[in-house]
Order: sequence, then structure tokens, then C-alpha cells
Amino acid sequence: MSSRFRQDKALFVYKGKPLIAWVMDSMAEASECFVVANRAYPGLGRVYGDLRRGGDTMSGLHSALVHAGEDWVAVAACDQPFLSKDFWRFMLEHIAPNIQAVVASTGDFLEPLGGLYHKSLEPEVLKRLEAGQLKIQALLQAVPHLALDKAELEARFGIHLFLNVNYPDDLLLDREQTPNHAPEAES
Repeated sequence: MSSRFRQDKALFVYKGKPLIAWVMDSMAEASECFVVANRAYPGLGRVYGDLRRGGDTMSGLHSALVHAGEDWVAVAACDQPFLSKDFWRFMLEHIAPNIQAVVASTGDFLEPLGGLYHKSLEPEVLKRLEAGQLKIQALLQAVPHLALDKAELEARFGIHLFLNVNYPDDLLLDREQTPNHAPEAES
């Protein structure tokens, strides 16, 4: 349960379905899809817990990289309902040899969620977990990555693309888009 949200954010119903369902729908074209969480979510398919607990997002990333059968892993939070299939397709178009992550950036800040991570990162993530180095920013800065301009991504896929819902009221704001749908393209 989220302390700020006062309930399990993943199961919070927004526009007819749980937040986590919006995220899973955005990844529906993936060759494999699973959830990393430290509780069961019936009806969502495979759910894996953290293999190394206590590392927050780094623990979740580690578990995702270990369990993934594919080389590239799409990583999102359960409270990012504005990610879309088109967004993930676009991100996949930017994978390249010799990089280990594709993420959005604003200046020097690299957006860790709503990004792609290569399985080859697993040993580095484990090393950092074992050393108590839990900052995803530090991980991303230390590995070869491609940073795409966050403002350009939001212009293309919607201004709320990377919104993490921290409070139920975050979803009451006037939205120019609905989850998983970018605004109409201008001609």
C-alpha cells in the first residue's frame, strides 16, 4: 500500500480499470509480459517478487532483468497510465548496439521509468544492490545509454506520458488525453 495514496495504487480504478491494467495494456505487444511486485495480483499473469528486497526500484529492475527471456526489458511503474503502445514501439526503434538503456531525459535527469533496459545490465544492478547503491540515476549515468528528450516525447505522445500518480487527485486534473492514447496529431 502506498503511504501517500493510502491504498494499493496498482488496483486503483481509473476510467473503468485498475492503473496497472493501463500499464499492462500499453505493453500488450511485448513478446512477454510480467509484473514485478511483492504481492500477488490475480488475473495479471506472471508476478515475480524482488529477488533482493529492500532496494526499491533497483530491486524491481533486478528481478525484471533476471526473469526476462528477451534481451530488452520495458520497465514502468504500476501508476503510469499514460504510456502507450505507440510510445513503446518508438522506444524500441531507438535500441542500438553498445547501449544498455533507452530512457527519457530532461537536462541531466534521466527518467528511469518508462524506459528500456538491456539484460546485460543485470550483473551491474546486482553489484549495486549488494553495495547498497540504490540510485537508478547513478546506474544510468554509469552505463552506455541513449537519452531521448522528454519534452519531445511528451509532445509526440501526450503531456502526461510520464505522470506517476502519487495521489488520487493527480487523476482529477483536466486531461488532454486518456490513458494509452496520444492526442490527435496536428496537420
